[in-house]
Amino acid sequence: MYRFLVTLSFVGFSLTTIGQERSAFKQLREELPTPNTYRASSGAPGHQYWQQRVDYKIDAILDENKKTISGSEMITYFNNSPDVLSYLWVQLDQNIYEENSITNRMKTQTVTEKMEIEALHKMTQKSWVGGYEIKAVKDKSGKKMPFIINGTMMRIDLPEKLLAGKTVSFGIDWNYPINNTKNVGGRSGYEHFDKDGNDIFEIAQWFPRCAVYSDYTGWQHKQFLGRGEFTLPFGNYEVNLTVPNDHVVSATGELQNASAMLTKEQQSRYERATKAVKPVIIVTQAEAEKAEKEKATGTKTWVYKADNVRDFAFASSRKFIWDAMSVNIGGKRIMAMSYYPKEGNPLWEKYSTESVAHTLEIYSKHTIDYPYPVAISVNGPIGGMEYPMICFNGPRPQEDGTYSERTKYGLISVIIHEVGHNFFPMIINSDERQWSWMDEGLNTFVQYLAEKAWDKDYPSSRGPARKIADYMRGEQAGLEPIMTNSESIKQFGNNAYGKPATGLNILRETIMGRELFDYAFKEYAKRWAFKHPEPADFFRTMEDASAVDLDWFWWGWFFTTKPVDLAIEKVTAFQMSTSDPDIDFAKDKAARDAQTKDVGVERNKTSVSRIEKRAELKDFYNSYDPLNATPASKKKYKALTESLNAEQKALLTNKKYYYQVDLANMGGFVMPLILEMTFEDGTQEIQRYPVESWLSNEKKCSKVVITDKPVKSIVLDPAQETADIDMANNYWPAKNEVSRFQLFKNQERERNQEKNPMQQQRDSEK
Repeated sequence: MYRFLVTLSFVGFSLTTIGQERSAFKQLREELPTPNTYRASSGAPGHQYWQQRVDYKIDAILDENKKTISGSEMITYFNNSPDVLSYLWVQLDQNIYEENSITNRMKTQTVTEKMEIEALHKMTQKSWVGGYEIKAVKDKSGKKMPFIINGTMMRIDLPEKLLAGKTVSFGIDWNYPINNTKNVGGRSGYEHFDKDGNDIFEIAQWFPRCAVYSDYTGWQHKQFLGRGEFTLPFGNYEVNLTVPNDHVVSATGELQNASAMLTKEQQSRYERATKAVKPVIIVTQAEAEKAEKEKATGTKTWVYKADNVRDFAFASSRKFIWDAMSVNIGGKRIMAMSYYPKEGNPLWEKYSTESVAHTLEIYSKHTIDYPYPVAISVNGPIGGMEYPMICFNGPRPQEDGTYSERTKYGLISVIIHEVGHNFFPMIINSDERQWSWMDEGLNTFVQYLAEKAWDKDYPSSRGPARKIADYMRGEQAGLEPIMTNSESIKQFGNNAYGKPATGLNILRETIMGRELFDYAFKEYAKRWAFKHPEPADFFRTMEDASAVDLDWFWWGWFFTTKPVDLAIEKVTAFQMSTSDPDIDFAKDKAARDAQTKDVGVERNKTSVSRIEKRAELKDFYNSYDPLNATPASKKKYKALTESLNAEQKALLTNKKYYYQVDLANMGGFVMPLILEMTFEDGTQEIQRYPVESWLSNEKKCSKVVITDKPVKSIVLDPAQETADIDMANNYWPAKNEVSRFQLFKNQERERNQEKNPMQQQRDSEK
């Protein structure tokens, strides 16, 4: 039995303690919010569904020398809700870099008697650079508007109440210092290259952005602490970015003034790329290296527009090489593009844009056709982060251009993952601040499908059920249900990424089947594209579009931490009696005679018994054998056969083998049953049974397997499809697991001193 010490409750959901027994097949009623006119019981948006819209016009300046961003924006807020609003909440995410922010003050540290110099240095370094300076908040006429800042949130009080169906426009002037990611990490910042004195800027969460106001939570103004990401309303953006004159800028949306920003040759290359099926270099490495050395003076302004997006990010550097190709998605030509410094080659030139194109194709197949005109991958200081139409990705080769297999697949995987975030949550716009799994988990699942479509032998780190078993067998104190708020998760990668992605893979491959799952998953994407789905909308849609009752799975996999541990307790072999005494008695006699002799009887063979000395003591029973066929038993068999029809007679003469398999649910999480029989002739057969096999008894159940050949062994869940945490009890007969041990000499060695296989091969050829 697995218990939580407390009852967990989240917005719209209640989780009973596992110690309070709850039927695994109980329907999710009180656990899910009540359907209404905004969110239907089918999981679809209700007939009165609404959401807010926010448009932005932004003028911003990137000062490379001072490492600052300054800007002014005009925001137009559309109140599509039925409610009257007297104030608006705006997110100031960069305020996590304030010295006294919750993010900085919540950090825990310890001092040990023996500390590494690196750990001590990190402890003593300043972990902040400063947040927003809000210089002005004013209405459309320029009149100041009152506001108050609370951490990463700013409330703007409206001069007049904003009625349903009305709009309000207001402006904000602001600036903030950009963090050097080498010293102060995060989802945005710059990277400085000491060798050439240049920088790459990857800028996100960089302007004051309106928070979501929804039918589900009202204002989503939970403080940004760094982990729980973002939920934002959709809108249209017009952005003017003033940067150093020789910088190349990549951003959300489409470039509006390419003729002023690019040379004629670069424009010609871009035009070729719009029709190319392989990447075309637009800004070459030679051009980027020339810009690195010359460092032109002055500034220029790149103009971008983006429609119906929930955010805007950009990257800027004179170091950027730029390549692009065209991808056909649903008959529309989409531009897949990459921006990277020379330090990223040859790896980036070979794999980045191809990975972007591949992601668009596979995700569009499983969700909706990619609706935006571009998708971009940028190499810089941020290891992996996503925004509409653009993402930041980190892996690079060694300085000599070689790379390990891990680096290669790490790059492809992070690009698939981050470009995939365009679908979850940039288009299917879930609340990341509350439910990380709705973007990370769903995205990681489709990432797995994309990786296997790239290479059938792709070394995926998440997806297969067996890879989550270690996490699920962990101590209960270190686990939380998937339905846990982002900031409260202890093992974030396993909980928000791995377990939900694995659960969807189990649904697709083992529980629902690919056809039903793929249709329902695609239906969810179509229903909630450009809207704000919540967990119940996903759960309900998956059932609504498939006619598969999955409440037991949502409860066990998402609302509890119960592990899967099914076991074979016992297997009993049976064979049908023919009732023919000539046949059955002979078999029974042979079996009896084959049994081990009694040791005492064997040793007494040399002695003489009393009845051997005195024959008169013998009677009928001394020669009687109950396993000898008699006239009476033959007569009884004849009467039986004459009373049977042809079909019943066939049962007496069949050569089937019967095996009763007694199974136990040790972990508490029910799952379908998959039994693999290996026969004595070496052939195999798999029998599958639905999860409803546990309906009458969730702890134990039995299956009778009927075969034409004698069974040598049985394995429960042979391909490890259900994330069973203990495979040792899944075998009949029991299987001895042999673990290897190795002798070694303890030696200190630096990982960085080891050469990757490409370097080793190169050295061997010298």
